[in-house]
Amino acid sequence: MRLNHWIDGQSVPSRTDRWLDVHEPATGRVLAQVAAGDAADVDAAVDAAKRAAPAWAALRNSERAMWLERLAAGIEAKLETFATAESRDAGKPLRLTRTIEIPRAISNFRFFAHAATQFASESHHGEAGLNYTLRSPLGVVAAISPWNLPLYLLTWKIAPALAAGNTVIAKPSEITPWTATLLGELCGEIGFPAGVLNIVHGLGADVGEPLVSHDDVKAVTFTGSTAVGRRIAGIASPLLKKVSLELGGKNATLVFADSAWREHLDTLVRSAFQNTGQICLCGSRLLVERSIHEEFVDAFVERVTALRVGDPIDTDTDMGPLVSQAHFDKVTAAIARATDEGGRLVCGGHRVDRPGWYLEPTVIDGLGPDCATNRDEIFGPVVTVQAFDDEAQALALANCGDYGLSASVWTHDLGRAHRLAAALRVGMVWINTWMQRDLRTPFGGAGASGLGREGGWEAMRFFTEPKNVGICLENCE
Repeated sequence: MRLNHWIDGQSVPSRTDRWLDVHEPATGRVLAQVAAGDAADVDAAVDAAKRAAPAWAALRNSERAMWLERLAAGIEAKLETFATAESRDAGKPLRLTRTIEIPRAISNFRFFAHAATQFASESHHGEAGLNYTLRSPLGVVAAISPWNLPLYLLTWKIAPALAAGNTVIAKPSEITPWTATLLGELCGEIGFPAGVLNIVHGLGADVGEPLVSHDDVKAVTFTGSTAVGRRIAGIASPLLKKVSLELGGKNATLVFADSAWREHLDTLVRSAFQNTGQICLCGSRLLVERSIHEEFVDAFVERVTALRVGDPIDTDTDMGPLVSQAHFDKVTAAIARATDEGGRLVCGGHRVDRPGWYLEPTVIDGLGPDCATNRDEIFGPVVTVQAFDDEAQALALANCGDYGLSASVWTHDLGRAHRLAAALRVGMVWINTWMQRDLRTPFGGAGASGLGREGGWEAMRFFTEPKNVGICLENCE
């Protein structure tokens, strides 16, 4: 199977006949080859997007909404095809792609279809004449998405950009390019306007950097590692481009003795190990009140060791493999480092004896806040446990580090919940739950976790340029 670019309404192979192997995480074998793009492919995609931009921007908002609804309906009609491709390509349990991730991609298009019809300019009156603010599309924008939630996060970027009237060049991860390719093919099937959405595959250095630095690309939205985010910011900032960066996380889960933690153990385990821990929002640092520490760890580990690790296509599987050999090596090296730092492996930590990049879900106890294990993002099925004595210490532990993406707080004390929510240095806080997402709310983090916000009006504003028009109403000499 060969996966082509989608440029100017056409499936386009690699111009140089260069291809990258795409491996199936469950077996380690080559699943497909994806076109290895370069700056010439980027130029072709940008040229197509520039030609398409005036007509797309000129459409009524309701007409753009109609096209987004057609994309949503097209994915929905092929949900099983998309879900199976995502499962095989990324090593995700089919149950997860079928019930959460592909439906979320559908929801992204539908949500921003509605947003397109509701997004409005502002007006101000009573201070200095009448002012109204136009919000015009930027033109050509770039969307660079990661391998951990391939279609879910790609559509989270594409949908608001299109809804706001921009044309898009999307660069999906070369590790998980299958569903992005299917999305391009779907555009052809439904007659989506040529050049409005373009998909260019390839390595970051060959495609991502030319895309970010291109003179005609007016904004860049990126989700991925902090290191790559810094690189993108370094290229885009001197060019005065708009940039939105959703980066890594080292998220804390604060569990207080007064919480109903026993009733929520399944959610607490899911918050640590969903998608094999390869979600930026996973709670990789468990902070547990000391009075329940031992009891909590025993109960938590009992649930963790009951997780079914296996073939993603098996509907009984809870946890699949890591996405690649390189990522497997990174995570296992982090576990080895944790033991070198004095951590105690409570469970897991070993390779599962089967083909593919499978790793046991791992719980580590006995490490403090200053070690690398508790400060660096591991992005795998690894969670650490730290005990705290009171609210102040819990907050200090949670805020220790460079990342500031999300946190969850588990307590029945409403005052404590509000105090901690206000004091945690993160972009998102959940109280007695995890990853309940309202697509209207701002999404993003602070510090090393990123720059800017996505979601709802935040996304629509990012993809538009405000222009204020002031009108004199009286004494206009």
